[in-house]
Amino acid sequence: MARAYLSIGSNLGDREQALSLAIKALECTVGITVLRVADTLETEPVGYTAQGKFLNTVVEIETELSPHRLLRAVQDIEHAAGRVRNIRFGPRTLDIDILLYGQACIIKDDLVIPHPRMCEREFVLAPLAQIAPLVLVPPAGNTVRALYEQLLQRKQV
Repeated sequence: MARAYLSIGSNLGDREQALSLAIKALECTVGITVLRVADTLETEPVGYTAQGKFLNTVVEIETELSPHRLLRAVQDIEHAAGRVRNIRFGPRTLDIDILLYGQACIIKDDLVIPHPRMCEREFVLAPLAQIAPLVLVPPAGNTVRALYEQLLQRKQV
């Protein structure tokens, strides 16, 4: 079993329902147990900004699935929610990213863990720090709380 953290976001349609259905779908996926869900945040889009605001949260899970099987499972949930990948960082009904998978460091064409941009995104670190402040983020081993505080300091400069 591995402890993993997933970021969930939506900015199309009924955003609250999309997040709720994603969490329910995770709970119904064999090999995944949802342990905790952070509060939901409404945030401005990043990258492609000509789109509506997002609702975001982070979910802590325990899983028997390998990282690649977990990736396929979350992509299936996105697809079932009507996710279409037309514009990089564009609007989406549902976006689920694997942030952390235990202390694994994976760099493959289709999967990078820890998520490569998680430390740049307040909409990821704020809810992650709420439910897992002391979790160490590989490879450097900083805590989530420390990474979040560093991000906030950079924003003030």
